[in-house]
Amino acid sequence: MTQEKEHLLLLVHRIPYPPNKGDKIRSYHLLQHLRKTHIVHLGTFVDDENDVQHIDTVKDWCGDTYFSMLRPNFAKLASLTALLKNRALSLDYYRSRSMQTWVDYTIKKYAITKVMVFSSAMAQFVENMPNMLRVIDFVDIDSDKWEQYSSKKSWPMSYLYRREARTLLAYEKTLASQFDASYFVSQAESDLFKQLAFESAKKIGYFNNGVDTDYFCPKTLYENPYSANEKVIVFTGAMDYWPNIDAVEWFANEIFPALRIQHPEAGFCIVGARPSEQVLLLAQRQGVRVTGTVPDVRPFIAYAHTAVAPLRIARGIQNKVLEAMAMQKTVVVSEQALEGIDALPGEGLLLAKDADSFKKILSELLKENHPRDVPIARHLVETKYNWNHNLSVLNPVFETGSTVRAKNSSYAA
Repeated sequence: MTQEKEHLLLLVHRIPYPPNKGDKIRSYHLLQHLRKTHIVHLGTFVDDENDVQHIDTVKDWCGDTYFSMLRPNFAKLASLTALLKNRALSLDYYRSRSMQTWVDYTIKKYAITKVMVFSSAMAQFVENMPNMLRVIDFVDIDSDKWEQYSSKKSWPMSYLYRREARTLLAYEKTLASQFDASYFVSQAESDLFKQLAFESAKKIGYFNNGVDTDYFCPKTLYENPYSANEKVIVFTGAMDYWPNIDAVEWFANEIFPALRIQHPEAGFCIVGARPSEQVLLLAQRQGVRVTGTVPDVRPFIAYAHTAVAPLRIARGIQNKVLEAMAMQKTVVVSEQALEGIDALPGEGLLLAKDADSFKKILSELLKENHPRDVPIARHLVETKYNWNHNLSVLNPVFETGSTVRAKNSSYAA
């Protein structure tokens, strides 16, 4: 006799489909994992008109659902109310009476006793429900990301970002103390937060991201999107995300011009949806191409000479790096992009600590007529970044139905 599935509430700050950017890749796989053993009732926001078409798809995977349309510009204005109180702007950005009403009604309707929260801003909807089993996936330490932002901006934005870092960290620490288990995207992220919230250290863990290695497969044949004899350096990512914008601007300004002088056949291709004005302007430079949204990112990785992740601001783990590694590409990363990835420089990827290092490493790589094949990179992804294995760390948490110590997911090296 098949055991009836328990009801579970899942709160996600952005519709977990399609899995086309970092947070949505993780929340999509989290939803797929949880629905194997639970009837998942999903509350989420939709902040992109292009995602409305996917609502029915997500509904088919869930019990009850609530999709709240979020207008980013309006939400930014609404978040300013937090300045009147000692509250993080991020919380007021997602504050919603209708979402709260749905959450309260759904919990009562199905007598739900277990909730999974994805990102700190969604915890506010179950903040005052201590009798439930509450588990949170912070993913990244968002407060630290705001601190990094503040160092790159001038006043008054530097002040706002520092304030957000301070108030959000206080909220993150409160959640860690109140929730039954807290998770992050990597051991590095988890270890750092344990230092910041040491009183909750026993309840803090991590589970690594994964990669669909059947999808990101180097053996699949694609049509070459590049010109013949062009040696392309590729960067992939959402191009309305400021750390990505900062990375490609820095690369295009400080690194690529010198490479073009030494290697006129070199190209720099920026692949990703919603490129900002700053990114679009880069396409005016010789050798630089900005694609915008593409139907499939894999051909751009497969036929690239080298992939780069020259991030100067980063938290968590970079899916763009793991996906390129899964396709056996040579990937050159900054120290910030390497953090969170369980790989040693030289074993699956190459580390460049500054602009001069990027120039030197890439210049040597561009001397080679054909891209290097890096089987060790794919092997590392296959063994350490498997969704089924990594998400299994959550199984005992929801099976016990009581306070637990957060466990960690990782493979042996």
